[in-house]
Amino acid sequence: MFDSPRRVPLHFHVSIQLMGEVMRVAVRILALVCVAICMACSAPTETTGTAGQTKTVVRVGHFPNVTHAQALIAHALTRQGQGWFESRLGPVEIQWHVYNAGPSAMEAFFAESLDLAYVGPNPVLNAHIKSKGEEVRIIAGSATGGSALVVHGNGSIKTPQDFRGRRVGTPQLGNTQDVSCRAWLVAQGYQVTQLGGDVTVLPTSNPDQLSLFKTRDLDAVWTVEPWVSLLEMEAGGVVYLEEPDALTTVLAARTGFLDTHRELAGKFAAAHAELTRWVLSNPEEARRLVAAELKEETSRAISPDRLERSWRRLRFTSEISLDAIETFVAAARSAGFLSEQPDLSRLVEPPR
Repeated sequence: MFDSPRRVPLHFHVSIQLMGEVMRVAVRILALVCVAICMACSAPTETTGTAGQTKTVVRVGHFPNVTHAQALIAHALTRQGQGWFESRLGPVEIQWHVYNAGPSAMEAFFAESLDLAYVGPNPVLNAHIKSKGEEVRIIAGSATGGSALVVHGNGSIKTPQDFRGRRVGTPQLGNTQDVSCRAWLVAQGYQVTQLGGDVTVLPTSNPDQLSLFKTRDLDAVWTVEPWVSLLEMEAGGVVYLEEPDALTTVLAARTGFLDTHRELAGKFAAAHAELTRWVLSNPEEARRLVAAELKEETSRAISPDRLERSWRRLRFTSEISLDAIETFVAAARSAGFLSEQPDLSRLVEPPR
């Protein structure tokens, strides 16, 4: 015979019920915490200043390159407590974030941890296509020129045919110079893949490019200023190919930021245009601020003559047109980063 079921004490049932209720409450609290975290990441936060004034936090990214001169200058002024954007946008706190290359900045856009970025056009284009036109907009131009293909000065590379079997460094896979490099090599008849091919393209950070070029572990480098000049003056490099008219840097915005802070984005773009005009009118002071900020960010001092050499290769402008982007679409397609013609109708959107 089976024993009759034992009676479970009442306090045991109560304990189970309490545990269930605690779990349900814990789940609800966890959900609320997750929502709060997502909201904090998806939009600029608010801070309270010393005078009790509420400030909007604007998160801005850039690279430690002379091609991002406007951002370097503004970052330096923020460090000095004389913020360019802070004094023109009203009660804001600019938080600066430094990246090595564009794809990293676009990942920050997707993670909703960055609002604006000075970045190359190709990463913006890739992010636009990846998000089906939903996540990023170009709101202004910033710089053209300043990028080049540098080879060793010993004459080992004289013609396009001499690149076969060589190793060429670029700042990061899919960044503007990486795409330009691959597109140019394909145009010379080479097969180039992410893992090798007739010419090996090695995405490498700019400081490492300089070291590897000196040790001849890289045969050539496609990069931007000030690294082009540093390769020339410190490592015996010579410029094989320059892109004097290529769009190098744009000012991009996350669409979520534009949707919630369009007026603020418009003020930022206007202040950026004013800063660009100031750079053109005050080149010596602009270079001084750029040099100071580059030293802060890279721990490397750049001499005035090297910086001036870099400066001569650049043209700073806040103007932007869709025509300039079409050139990079063609390059990205030939390099294998795009399989079809993308819809660019919403990519360029200066805030009004």
